Amino acid sequence: MPAGQPFTALCQLAARGPYTGRVDLHVHTTHSDGTYTPAQVVDLARRAGLAALAITDHDTLGGVSAARQAALGSTLEVVPGVEITTEHRQRELHLLGYFVALDHAGLTAALAEIRRQRVERFREMIERLRGRGVSLENAEQRVPGSPEALGRRHLAEMLVRARRVSTVREAFARYLGDRGDVAVPKKRLPVTEALALVRAAGGVAAWAHPPYDCKQEDLAELRDQGLGAVEVEYPDVRRSRVLELRGWAERLGLAVTGGSDCHGPGRRGVGSCTVSAAEFARLRQLASR
Repeated sequence: MPAGQPFTALCQLAARGPYTGRVDLHVHTTHSDGTYTPAQVVDLARRAGLAALAITDHDTLGGVSAARQAALGSTLEVVPGVEITTEHRQRELHLLGYFVALDHAGLTAALAEIRRQRVERFREMIERLRGRGVSLENAEQRVPGSPEALGRRHLAEMLVRARRVSTVREAFARYLGDRGDVAVPKKRLPVTEALALVRAAGGVAAWAHPPYDCKQEDLAELRDQGLGAVEVEYPDVRRSRVLELRGWAERLGLAVTGGSDCHGPGRRGVGSCTVSAAEFARLRQLASR
């Protein structure tokens, strides 16, 4: 659905799809780079008939409490989650942490440091844009919703609003892509450290949308370091790859997760990718050990 569609129309669309008993374990809110508030995400999840929903903002747990408050009085379970920016073999790896304690000192401190580095990165990219003749004054103050985890998408949207580019896609193509001279690498936590922190906080960790060059041996290595699950259902993944990942997970004793990776209006709506209640129960089991 086009980004300009009102929220009420999206709610009507969500209400059509029978996802009863299913679970979306990968959703973002305005606390990171999503455009829905936690309350809006919860509303969409309820209308879609989901049994549970995980709030997995980038490098922050800030949206979980608001989502839980919004879900009071309903049957929807809100799972405390986070998508942590980590590094494994000199590459970025996104690690999903589920059922983590919101007040765990080690995890919250590590996430706060990543967010602090994100702010510095954001400022550096603004300076690089200025060096190319693209000035965005008071940029941080003009990011809608004051997200806790600033990223390139926020900057891309600012470029669109400033009419420096026509679309977010163009912003990345011209300025913010990985190979561009404006992009600045993110602070990345070593994956072994992130795995340990998730476990210490009482949670279970999953590898989010593993790349196509991920092999069973890679999953086995991370399992031995504390990985408990792998995301197998997510947007745009080939069905043959889903079956392959599911087979590896079964052989390695890993749970499976899945989710829409919803960031706002569009085809990746809340509930568009899910896992079953039984698969969710397996994930919860691992977290409670």
